Amino acid sequence: MASLHVSRLVLSSSTSCSRPKAAVSIPKLPKFNVSVPKIPIKKQTLSVNEPSFEFVESLPLSLQQRRGSDSIQRARLNAVLEEVMDRIEMHKNIGDQRNNWNSLLLNSVNMITLTAALMAGMASVNAHGVDSVTAVKIASTVLLTSATGFAALMSKIQPSQLTEEQRNATRLFKRLRVEIEMFLRENEEITEVDVKVVIKRVLSLDKAYPLPLIGTMLEKFPEEFKPASWWPENKAKSPKTGLANGWSHELEAEMREVAHVVKSRDAEEYERLGNVALMLNRFLAISGPVLTGVSAVSSVFIGQDSGLAGIVAMTCASLAAVVNTLEHGGQVGMVFEMYRNSAGFFSLLEETMNSTEKKENGQVYETRVAVKLGRSLSELRDLAKRSNLSQVKANEFASKLF
Repeated sequence: MASLHVSRLVLSSSTSCSRPKAAVSIPKLPKFNVSVPKIPIKKQTLSVNEPSFEFVESLPLSLQQRRGSDSIQRARLNAVLEEVMDRIEMHKNIGDQRNNWNSLLLNSVNMITLTAALMAGMASVNAHGVDSVTAVKIASTVLLTSATGFAALMSKIQPSQLTEEQRNATRLFKRLRVEIEMFLRENEEITEVDVKVVIKRVLSLDKAYPLPLIGTMLEKFPEEFKPASWWPENKAKSPKTGLANGWSHELEAEMREVAHVVKSRDAEEYERLGNVALMLNRFLAISGPVLTGVSAVSSVFIGQDSGLAGIVAMTCASLAAVVNTLEHGGQVGMVFEMYRNSAGFFSLLEETMNSTEKKENGQVYETRVAVKLGRSLSELRDLAKRSNLSQVKANEFASKLF
């Protein structure tokens, strides 16, 4: 029994020594006590806000209608502006076309007239050859007759005056375009009255400077000289007592004196020169076709016993070429239209200065008038003072006489 006990102990010890130990000893880290401050957290209760169905007070109905009306009026004014720009292009193109008419017709008429005069002279020299004289005589008669028709047409329509009309229309429509664009930029609220005023100005310009020739062409030889009128008529309004917007009693008196000077001096002078240009243009317009007509009739009698017909035909044809060159080459119709437009400018200036409605700032208007009249502000004021003094002296002299 003792031997069995010893053998079990030996076996157990041997097995325990033969098994390898796989345990790894890891050194323990020292403990560090780190104190972290606590962030205070407030207890909040989560609450879900239900959507509120409270209605926000809307804009007044009158304000909404006003804004809608303003957008409509602005659109209407933009439409008028587009038409103004289209008219600028049309008047410019038609002005160039009628200027070409003037130069082409003048050159053609003069060439036809001089050629016919030369042929009439040749026919009168070779009066013994019947066949050759008849051919040349017929050719010169046909040419002079056609020249008479062309000269009468040019005298009737006055291409140089038509060209000047389109130039003035282009310039005035450009000015209206600038004014409309400035008005759209500077004004937020646009009323129907503003649109109607602009439309009236456009229609007045259309009436003053029409595009077509047949039916609406301006009278080129009126009985009396009348200034051009391209603005709508202002209805008489009751005078306003209050002064504002840069106007004063002294400035109003100054503008009235300037208007009096413009009417008594410049406007009358341009009216006198316009009448002179009208009479000269009428005389030349009649003389040109008459001379070519006399030359055409005289060319029919070339080859008769007397050589007077050839002399008359050549002389009248040469004079007709000179008259046509003076009338259309010198552009007498354009000069007449220039005086008519200048007289209209002085009439408009007088009307605006005497108007009781003061929309524009007084100082700005004074500067505008001075620049239009080609004077500085000091010269304009001196002009008004001299006019006032001359009127006072004239009244004193008249009171002493009577």
